[in-house]
Amino acid sequence: MADPELLGFEHMGLDPRLLQAVADLGWSRPTLIQEKAIPLALEGKDLLARARTGSGKTAAYAIPMLQLLLHRKATGPAVEQAVRGLVLVPTKELARQARSMVQQLAAYCARDIRVADVSAAEDSASQRAVLMEKPDIVVGTPSRILNHLQQDSLTLRDSLELLVVDEADLLFSFGFEEELKSLLCHLPRIYQAFLMSATFNEDVQALKELVLHNPVTLKLQESQLPGPDQLKQFQVVCETEEDKFLLLYALLKLSLIRGKSLLFVNTLERSYRLRLFLEQFGIPACVLNGELPLRSRCHIISQFNQGFYDCVIATDTEVLGAPVKGKRRGKGPKGDRASDPEAGVARGIDFHHVCAVLNFDLPPTPEAYIHRAGRTARANNPGMVLTFVLPAEQSHLDTIEELLCGENEAPVLLPYQFRMEEIEAFRYRCRDAMRSVTKQAIREARLKEIKEELLHSERLKTYFEDNPRDLQLLRHDLPLHPAVVKPHLGHVPDYLVPPALRGLVHPPKKRKKLASKKAKVKKARTRNPLRSFRHREERRRPTAVPP
Repeated sequence: MADPELLGFEHMGLDPRLLQAVADLGWSRPTLIQEKAIPLALEGKDLLARARTGSGKTAAYAIPMLQLLLHRKATGPAVEQAVRGLVLVPTKELARQARSMVQQLAAYCARDIRVADVSAAEDSASQRAVLMEKPDIVVGTPSRILNHLQQDSLTLRDSLELLVVDEADLLFSFGFEEELKSLLCHLPRIYQAFLMSATFNEDVQALKELVLHNPVTLKLQESQLPGPDQLKQFQVVCETEEDKFLLLYALLKLSLIRGKSLLFVNTLERSYRLRLFLEQFGIPACVLNGELPLRSRCHIISQFNQGFYDCVIATDTEVLGAPVKGKRRGKGPKGDRASDPEAGVARGIDFHHVCAVLNFDLPPTPEAYIHRAGRTARANNPGMVLTFVLPAEQSHLDTIEELLCGENEAPVLLPYQFRMEEIEAFRYRCRDAMRSVTKQAIREARLKEIKEELLHSERLKTYFEDNPRDLQLLRHDLPLHPAVVKPHLGHVPDYLVPPALRGLVHPPKKRKKLASKKAKVKKARTRNPLRSFRHREERRRPTAVPP
């Protein structure tokens, strides 16, 4: 008797082990992209699929890939173990995410299907050892895959059967065009290929001609973002830059936004300015920065998903900026270059249970807005997007809204009802904090965090492998303190809270401090009468008088 929970996937003729893994993940029915793509992929057709962020594109190619490999091993002739599947992604974080999803789906056939991630440049020696064992599926960025092909530690010409290009619209804008063309020279003439993308642009069309052979194109008739019942989208007009900082302070300090939130800015310098500003008021936040080591970035995302902290500041300039065709990767504005060009933030990274996305800086393109907003309202969870806009930026936001509306004439970005005069009492505090965050303080903060994260990532790598519980205690939202912090700003007196909010505001709880060893010793000393000179005189019991 079939499990009724699996009827959505069971009609596709999948291996029972895959169905069991799908049940463990809690997927009762396939998403629209999965329902359309999986049967076509199992028929052996090339696919060019467009679906919005968070719609289940990873599983849409991982499930048929695993099914085809399992079927080949079960029914085909015995052949030598070799790499049969290749997944190309634009960033290291997406590579880890894709590998994790494939491994979860292959949980009950792990002996038959092995997966390797070769995206991290610092692990080349260990990757060569893994590739010598010839895993069935290899995941990585085009530059790392090409590097292994040129070193002959990876061979695909005689064995590759399935090629997946995930987030295809980002590969060329990341500057991977030359690597991708060189990589294709190492592949066989015949193979099945899937191109998965959130948007169709010129880069995707160029990739289609390079990779696909008579593909089936899936343009799903679904909006690029969830509907208004699931995703609420607002805009708030701030007259000045100072008003933006003031409003953000009020929203976070007065707990008007509950749950986990992502703050997006346009440059790395702005992200640290915002973090140091919030630090002045005792609001913990961490910056997801492409300059940090891969291990640190993934650890930040992991702890954010586990609820260790509620606020992450991210930048998508390196990810969704203008295409850099013909240029070296990693070239950005002066003072804002990411040392790791394969570090992605806004696009494709799976943040769990994000309640709100705050566009503190207006997204540079409509695509950037879509991918920022796609971080919330995932998997039928509700979400909210709030965009801060200056009067000079209103025309650009109207262009974004026109794209979002499409044929629907109803406005998508609703005005956020907030009376700024209610929080005028906080303005002097906001100005004090902004004056403290200087360019020198921002430069010192960036340097300090990079040094600390390098220490945690490299020197303590072996220690954390042996002591995983200590890794969980490592936090990324600790104060940097390069700017002068005024303690009184962290406390909000009741008389400053707007009257309409006094019964609703719940200040954030302070973190519990672990008792230090010195405090324990001091407490023990106070109980020692020889050190404290405190002695309670005990009454002597009367002795019995002999008869």
